[in-house]
Parts: sequence; C-alpha cells; structure tokens
Amino acid sequence: MYYAYKYRLKPSDAHRKELDRHRDICRQLYNHTLYRLNEYQDEHGELPSMTTLRSELPDLKQWWDGLSDVYSKVLQTVVERLFDNLKGLSALKENGYGVGQLKWKPPREFRSFTYSQSGFKLDKKGGQAVLSLSKLADIPIRLHRAIPDDATLKQVTIKKEPTGEWFATFGVEIDREPPEPPENPERCVGIDVGILKYAHDTDGTAVGSLDLSDERDRLEREQGSLSRKEHGSNNWEKQRRRVAECHADLRRKRRDFLHKLSAYYAREYDLVAVEDLNVKGMMESPSNSRNTASAAWRTFLSLLEYKCDREGTHFVAVNPRGTTKECAACGVSTEKPLWVREHSCPACGFEADRDANAAWNILSRGLQDVGVGDSESTPVKTALPTGTEVVPAKRVVETGSPTLKERTASAVSE
Repeated sequence: MYYAYKYRLKPSDAHRKELDRHRDICRQLYNHTLYRLNEYQDEHGELPSMTTLRSELPDLKQWWDGLSDVYSKVLQTVVERLFDNLKGLSALKENGYGVGQLKWKPPREFRSFTYSQSGFKLDKKGGQAVLSLSKLADIPIRLHRAIPDDATLKQVTIKKEPTGEWFATFGVEIDREPPEPPENPERCVGIDVGILKYAHDTDGTAVGSLDLSDERDRLEREQGSLSRKEHGSNNWEKQRRRVAECHADLRRKRRDFLHKLSAYYAREYDLVAVEDLNVKGMMESPSNSRNTASAAWRTFLSLLEYKCDREGTHFVAVNPRGTTKECAACGVSTEKPLWVREHSCPACGFEADRDANAAWNILSRGLQDVGVGDSESTPVKTALPTGTEVVPAKRVVETGSPTLKERTASAVSE
C-alpha cells in the first residue's frame, strides 16, 4: 500500500534562501526541457522519449552554472514531471476536452521539487528531528505523527506554499495489503450529502455543514485591502501573504472536517453507499455554485473512497438520479420542489425527512450494485422525522469520541 505523509518544515532564513534557489533551478530546467522537446519535435517530426531528454543532463552541467548544485535524482524528476504533464494533456484530449500546449513555468507556478529513491533521510541531530537533503541542508521538521516502522520511504516532495511556508510530503510504501471487504456486510449505511445538512445517513444521523462565514468575511476584507496596494510593492507582498493565509485557513478547516467525517464512516461500517455526483456540472450552474464549491463533495467522496479501501470497507457510488423523488418504502416517484424538505408518499403514506428518504434509496441501490441483498433494517424504523436535531459541524471537528450510538443525531470523530 502506498500512502503520503505531510509534515511542516522549519527552515532558517539561510535554508529558505537555498530552498528557493534549488526550486528556481528546477523551474529553469523544466522550461529548458520543454524548449528541447519542442525543438526535437520540429526537427524529427515526433516527440522525444523521456530517456532521450534525461540523457542530456550530464552535458548541461558542463555549461550551466548551478545545475551541479542540485542532486541528480531531483533533476531527473523534473524531466519526468514534464512528461507526466504531457500524459495528462493527452488523457484530457482523449476524453473530448479541448487542450492547448504546455507553457513555460513562471516562479509563482513552480513550487516544488522531488527527491526520488535516494538523497534524503530522516534523522535526529541535537535532539531535534531533521530532514537531510543531499546537496542542500539538514532542515528541522515537525513530525506531528509517526511514520509506521514497517514503512519504506520512496520519495519526498519539498513544496513552498503561497503563504511562504515549506512542507515535506513523503511517499511511503507499506508492505501489507489492506483487508478484503466482507462478502456479506452487516453494518451498511447510505449517505445523502447536501448544503443545509452536509450528510444525512440511514442510521438516523444528520451532520450540519461547516460554517466558514467568518473566514470568508476575513478573506474578502483582506482581498479588498490587497486590491488597493501598488502591485509588486513591499506592502502588496505582505498583503498577498495575508490573503494566502486566509485561503490556507479555509482549506485547512474544511479538509479537517472532511477527514474526520470520512474516517468515521470508513471505520464504523462494512459498506458505505454514496451518490456519484457530477460536481463539475453542478459548479457550472449559475445558482448556488458558491455553496456547492464550499461543500467540497468531490473531495469528501475521494477521501471516503481511499479510506474505505484502507479499512476493508465496501465503497459504492450509485447513480443519483431520482433518489430524492422515489419513495424508499414503496418505490413510487413523487415530484418535490427543492424547498420542500419532507417526503410524504401519496401511495403508501410513508413520511420522513427528504434527505433521509434519499439516503435509504442510495443504500438500496448500493446493496444491489454489490449484490448482497437488502438491508435488515427498514426505512420506517430509522427514518428521521421532520425537525430532527442536526449535529453542528463544529462538534464533528472538536469532539474526541463518537457518540452516534447514544442519541439519534450526534457527533462523529476521527
């Protein structure tokens, strides 16, 4: 299994200067490699192989001052990065997207470089954890969580965030396979995501959306202040960092909430069924696109999927069409405008919260996709009545232990 562990670096001013120098050399090499790729294509009528351009690196060091100061594996990964970008463009083109050509990278768009296989080591010096980078420095690192003892460090990516902070992300390979999902899952749950209630599941839990209004207000104030600064001045640069810090704060709080919520569902259940949402299409809608972006449903589903794989839990993404209209008890479809938050079936009389009804339909479709039959419980027994208390998202982030079994709607934690 392959995982990523991200840690904050604590470089000195001298370290920061050297990190920026190495990053800029890698950026210039990327641009030079792109130039050579286009030149080779013009001369030979075809794209060169990655090996061809990588073999030119030793000759470049003969006349390029500073290139020898960067570890050789780092230079090779820069060439690999260019070809990875080419593959990404080709994949988009095959899927029908209109794509252009790769462009040269300005300093603000090239923020990272990678040590692959060798040239780096985690060590302790003077009682402090450091990351030893070949031809660079021993940089203090904040190891806020331990890397498993049976893990093998395959690579490390050093990245500078827009806030000016430096991070190290380790690619870690663990020599054990994840557990197999059970053939007959017993604990199954369907999850309906939304705006007013972020998650509403078939076990009678409703989790409210994360309130980031204060953070957004602060971001707007700082952006307004930035717009009044002279572009490129020292004051403009200071304000730009404040804006970047606001963006980072929003992103950190949102991902913390999503990590804890997804971890709960992956660990507590044998099967998790969700909607396979077309978030990109919803974002293109002129109505409510800001709230859709803030909800980060696609991020939540991605986190939930890999955590279910890690925990040995079935992850099923079902077609969302009609999950709100259909009755979970009898299957009769009933039209409901968005402002109607209750489900009341005219055929069988089943009444429930609109999102609870959708969650049961999602679970039913998920069980059919996996082929394990119907859930033992019935929607009539567990459907939330209208007006059920919703768990504040803040409690999801702050709580230290799950209390879902203690009350109908409760907190979840990682």
